[in-house]
Amino acid sequence: MSLPQLQNLLQIDQDITNDAYGIPYDKRSVKDLLNYGLILLDKPPGPTSHETVAWAKRILKLPKIGHSGTLDPQVSGVLPLGLGEATKALGVLLMGPKEYYGLGRLHSEPNKEKLTSVLKLFIGEIYQKPPQRSAVLRQTRTRTIYELEVVEQKERLLLLRVLCEAGTYIRKLYYDIGEILGPGATMVELRRSRVHQFHESQLVTLHEVADAFATWEEKNDDSKLKKIILPIEYALTEIKSVVIRDSAVDALCHGAQLAIPGILQLSPNIKKGDLVGIYTQKGEVVALAESMMSTDEIKDAVKGYAFQTRRIIMAPNTYPKSWRTKPKPEQ
Repeated sequence: MSLPQLQNLLQIDQDITNDAYGIPYDKRSVKDLLNYGLILLDKPPGPTSHETVAWAKRILKLPKIGHSGTLDPQVSGVLPLGLGEATKALGVLLMGPKEYYGLGRLHSEPNKEKLTSVLKLFIGEIYQKPPQRSAVLRQTRTRTIYELEVVEQKERLLLLRVLCEAGTYIRKLYYDIGEILGPGATMVELRRSRVHQFHESQLVTLHEVADAFATWEEKNDDSKLKKIILPIEYALTEIKSVVIRDSAVDALCHGAQLAIPGILQLSPNIKKGDLVGIYTQKGEVVALAESMMSTDEIKDAVKGYAFQTRRIIMAPNTYPKSWRTKPKPEQ
């Protein structure tokens, strides 16, 4: 089955792909997935995000794993992990919303009408100054709260569901709500239930990862591990796409820009400045790039650079070199 981002693309040209190079994204072996894979981890409360990643590295015996969006030690929930080269694609997930379930204690019990009217003030764009114990510079910045819902209230305990822009501090949100209510409020517990398109129903625990890896290593049974490690392309379903010729792949892997003749298919509504995923004909992500032209301009052009490479994901020499370099002048 084709990736959602590779469906209903506009055909610019046709070409065939050489089966001797690359691997269709859904046919990767475990060894390939350990370099181009995504694990949707359920971070337990207690360890830092950094410690959680260190444990995952030890379990999977990998030198390089990255995560998308730090969670404080006591916070649990969705922590996407990129394995090997896949770490380079995780930044895309910061472009989408995040959802949290937070439990807070109000310092006095407000009446329902006042609580409802105060919460309405926090929907939309808000100002936040990161808390003192944060990893970023403490400067006031704006963040957007898309949805703020009371799930349950029991006396002074308040359970909220918050759908917000990446980089929103829920602990600070509770504090600010408490300040406007009057006596104050403190966050008690927090769980991240969604990162962009990924929900907590898709999560796996570190124990499940360890069990699946041991089953593969000891019994040569990869069935559990293949259910746990997703192709990294799944992280890019929400951005627009471009499919290129085999002959253009290695040039991009060496940092070249994508010219019109290399393009076979693309999303129909690309605008200048859009971030897009560049794919092989087998559905493997090659790079992330910024569009320098719109879809309509690309359709009508025969030459010129259409996309500027921003992040190379595929390792060089996965596909054969088909590009020429200028000969060095003789001494």
